Amino acid sequence: MAFVHLHNHTEYSLLDGHTHIYDMVKRAADLDMPAVAISDHGVMSGVPQLCEMCDKVEEETGKRVKPIYGCEVYFTTDEELRKDTKPKLYHLLLLAKTNEGYHNLVRLVSESHVDNFYYKPRTTFSMLQKYGKGIIGSSACIAGIIPKLLDNRQMDEAVEWAKKFASCFEPGDFYIELQNQGIRTDAGFTQTELNHMLTDVAKAAGLKTIATNDFHYLTREDARAQDYMLCIGTGAAFNDANRMRFENDQFYMKTEEEMREALKDFPEACDTTVEVAEKVNVVLERDSILPRFPLPEGETEESYFRKRVQEGLVKHYGDPVPQEAQERADYEMGIIIQQGFPAYFLIVQEYIEWARSQGIGVGPGRGSAAGAIVAYAMDITALDPLSNGLLFERFLSPERVEMPDIDVDFEQGRREEVINHIKDVYGEDHVSQVITFGTLQAKNAVRDAARVLDYPYSTGDKITKMIGDELGITIDKALATNPDLKKAYETEEDVKAVIDAALSIEGHVRGEGVHACATIICRDPMSDHVPMKRDTKGGGIITQYDGHYTPELGLLKMDFLGLRTLDVLTIACRNIEQRFGTKVIPEDIPIDDEGAFKLMQSGNMDGLFQVEGALYVSLFARLPPTRFSDVVASIALNRPGPLESGMVDDYVKVAQGKTPVHYYDDRLRPLLEETYGTMVYQEQIMQISMEMSGFSAGKADKLRKAMGKKKLDIMRQLQADWNDGAVENGYSLEIAKQIWEDAEKFAKYAFNKSHSAAYAILVMRTAYLKAHYPNDFMAAVLSSYMGNTDRLIRYIASCNHSGIPVLPPDINSSNAEFTPTDEGVRFGLVGVRGVGANVAEAIIEEREANGPFTSLHDFVNRLDAKCYNRKTLEALIKGGAFDSTGYTRKQLMYFVDETPLLESATKRQKDRERGQVSMFDLFGDDPDSGFEEEIPEPDGVEWPKRQLLSFEKEIMKIYVSDHPLRPYEGTIARMTKFSIGDLAERTKEIKSAVFVGMISNVVTKLTKRGTKMATFTLEDTTGHVECICFKYDENAEAIQEDAIVKVKGKFEANDRGNQIMAFEVEVIELNEADARPSHLELSVPMADFDQSKSLRLNRILKSYPGRDGVVLFVRQNDGHKFRAELPVSVDSRSPVMRSEIQDLFGSQVWRAS
Repeated sequence: MAFVHLHNHTEYSLLDGHTHIYDMVKRAADLDMPAVAISDHGVMSGVPQLCEMCDKVEEETGKRVKPIYGCEVYFTTDEELRKDTKPKLYHLLLLAKTNEGYHNLVRLVSESHVDNFYYKPRTTFSMLQKYGKGIIGSSACIAGIIPKLLDNRQMDEAVEWAKKFASCFEPGDFYIELQNQGIRTDAGFTQTELNHMLTDVAKAAGLKTIATNDFHYLTREDARAQDYMLCIGTGAAFNDANRMRFENDQFYMKTEEEMREALKDFPEACDTTVEVAEKVNVVLERDSILPRFPLPEGETEESYFRKRVQEGLVKHYGDPVPQEAQERADYEMGIIIQQGFPAYFLIVQEYIEWARSQGIGVGPGRGSAAGAIVAYAMDITALDPLSNGLLFERFLSPERVEMPDIDVDFEQGRREEVINHIKDVYGEDHVSQVITFGTLQAKNAVRDAARVLDYPYSTGDKITKMIGDELGITIDKALATNPDLKKAYETEEDVKAVIDAALSIEGHVRGEGVHACATIICRDPMSDHVPMKRDTKGGGIITQYDGHYTPELGLLKMDFLGLRTLDVLTIACRNIEQRFGTKVIPEDIPIDDEGAFKLMQSGNMDGLFQVEGALYVSLFARLPPTRFSDVVASIALNRPGPLESGMVDDYVKVAQGKTPVHYYDDRLRPLLEETYGTMVYQEQIMQISMEMSGFSAGKADKLRKAMGKKKLDIMRQLQADWNDGAVENGYSLEIAKQIWEDAEKFAKYAFNKSHSAAYAILVMRTAYLKAHYPNDFMAAVLSSYMGNTDRLIRYIASCNHSGIPVLPPDINSSNAEFTPTDEGVRFGLVGVRGVGANVAEAIIEEREANGPFTSLHDFVNRLDAKCYNRKTLEALIKGGAFDSTGYTRKQLMYFVDETPLLESATKRQKDRERGQVSMFDLFGDDPDSGFEEEIPEPDGVEWPKRQLLSFEKEIMKIYVSDHPLRPYEGTIARMTKFSIGDLAERTKEIKSAVFVGMISNVVTKLTKRGTKMATFTLEDTTGHVECICFKYDENAEAIQEDAIVKVKGKFEANDRGNQIMAFEVEVIELNEADARPSHLELSVPMADFDQSKSLRLNRILKSYPGRDGVVLFVRQNDGHKFRAELPVSVDSRSPVMRSEIQDLFGSQVWRAS
């Protein structure tokens, strides 16, 4: 005897099923079941994972569990499909019997989603007729149409439908399904009573029965966890008596004995499940189905591939091609052709070429593809792998046959154009974006559990804070490592209840989305190979299979990434050409420019790709970059692993000459010299294995993977070869063992050099532009963040502190985006609230056609009245866009509010449209006519400064021309160690602290305990942060709009953003006359003040010019001080300068007085 579960729901029945697929397969093996099916509601998302898990369990246990791929579809009649009302839907179980049936099921499920989705993906009878071949069907649970008819005592109709369904499939492939979980039908029948009726239907229709349990969770004990998932999906509380719920705890993966006991009157139904499983013979195809590249006449994929590579070699290396480059290219082409991937490279080259031809910015490459000379020759990447020591085998190895993976960066704003081009070339139904699934991580599981159990928000919040922010943290790990959490779990009933519930749902799929960059390109229509669906948010058509599995099914997955830096480069180069007539092409920017290196050495790196922020400022202060390879190494080093391990500190000491360089053996010096004897890159470990131990390139790559993933069995095998090869090549065994030990240690942190080097190109391009065209570059950076208030505040502060004033918008000099000028950067017109792209375009077109606007009156008369209204003018005036006309903002608003300015202009334009000519139209443009429109003279009366700035913030969401706190920066700096801008990058360093800023957006509310709390925004010149104060009553007088306050509180950074838990809020009085220090004092210990730091300090001080003197005190060990007045004047209020000085010396050494 045997039994097979054929009707089963996994976690891909979103927020309904709770079963992990691996657990299901493992339990099937443990129960000696020969097969197991997957049949999620309306989708096939778990199919490839079922295939993978059956293989995995077989490897682990030696037992083969056959995967059966299916879907429980939502059936409706063709008549119902044509109605606009909510359809009547019934369940129907479909299982793929053959490969043809699998493809038919894929097409059917795709059509139900893409063409027939209405409340649910709908399958009709005509679709079953069309796609039924190779599919096994069954009548499903009590929600099927046949059980529903029986529940209504419609036996004849039930038999008729059974025969109709059977006609859609091959003979003997439709079954009547029996279940018994101990529930009743709508009409009150027990399932046993219903099963007898279903058996009668089967006999009347000449069909067999099968037994299923429609399980939604693995074991009986998991019923509660599945109930939690239902509550999450429906938004209901667990104790809500009226919510949707399963009637009992019997919907689990039962043993054969339990199934036969539940259906003891129908033993043949259990036997038939094995018959069904034996019928099934589906093997998921894994052969490559690359799209057919459109070739020129007379070319094959191989010949055209070779031709394009050779052309590129000549372009990059000259004719004749140097022997080293030619041999490397021939070697790579041989492997690529052998593995069947010439079309892959041609496809990538084509869409990159097309993007460049359209003026779309393309990145220099990313990942291991930069190690291929073939990719360089075809202009897929921009880095010469020979001169940079990059390895092809890190990208594609002859001993690792798998689809290549070339990720390409495009301008963020134009990425979609490239995807649309791909659709034009290969067919829209051949191209698709990819689904992605989000799982319940520890903190989200806790939040959901607390809500479902109806605990107050504070309970879940308290637990999540104790879990912490470690990447990939689990609840179990948090309990094991945090004594406070463990104690709360053991002593507090509510904490235990929430954590127990969270543990039962942690790691389960919670929702779906669209992968940010993955795109599939298929030779055939996508739905021939992969089930498709519509994105629940955007409505676009996406795969139902996760991108992780699509390459395993032979599909070509490309990652089209949107990279903001490329937008910045494009905008900056456009700015430069418009201002200077100089055409700068990003690809032609040198990677060894001295000005770029000096910029990075100065620490002025805001806006640069990858290297902006305190960590890089600190690293470059200790190790100033002077060559491209220094930048490459910095990207590899400045990551959590190397930083936390102390590897970076050791590297710096060697680079500074404080620790001797160690190459192990002089023969390895060429491989380690550029990184001062340290194995920074994965490629170095590979190269050492090849040079010292004679490994092939493929074997070296195998070693890299084994070390990186700690595959001990493979490492043990390779270590013997490593030692033997080293000795054979004349290296001592001790040296070989030492290098192995170090390589094993560094492998955890070693980085892909190809990726670092490709990214370093973008660093150098951005650094070059900022060094040589700072206004144009920073205007581009600001434009790329239009609409992102946090970033704009940060970069505007950076501009102001580095001598690039950010000026208010101007109707005569602002473009739509931020506009570089000789004076600084002008705010863009579309950044003004109420001025959209169309209005900005109309303003620019009019002034370019007919000259600058001379006044507000001139503006309203010349610009089409359909383009603006009163709110548009108010926004432009309050934002400062008319300041250049000579009128104050207050007087301009008087014209709008108190005179018939708008009405007159609108009437005049309507008269023109009707052909009526006014005196203004006849003579207004003629300076000799004697006719002038009477416009009052400027009166010079303006709003108070604070009101002006308040209006600016209201209109543009940020302060532009000035900041209310700027006069007090020095005073504020003495009150607090951290600026609000520090919070973004120094989250680990800042916990409890004092913050000073101005309050806005105050909201008060009642807590569940009935006490008052407040939320508000705290802002200084460097940024803003949200604050929460539960002690509102004690701080009510201070928590007022526009109040300047000192906040004592605890800083918290979590997955929902940064916030300060404010304990005490105190109003502070600031006096501008006293706020400005007369000089900046620096006190530095002699032991910490060498020539390098002296030069670095000088560069920092010169980067922040101002009116304040600098006095330097150098302290000796005996307490004596040397005093020197430095020949430099600085802006001592600059928090960025102070932060850089603090990073240089490791502590606060400054004092403004």
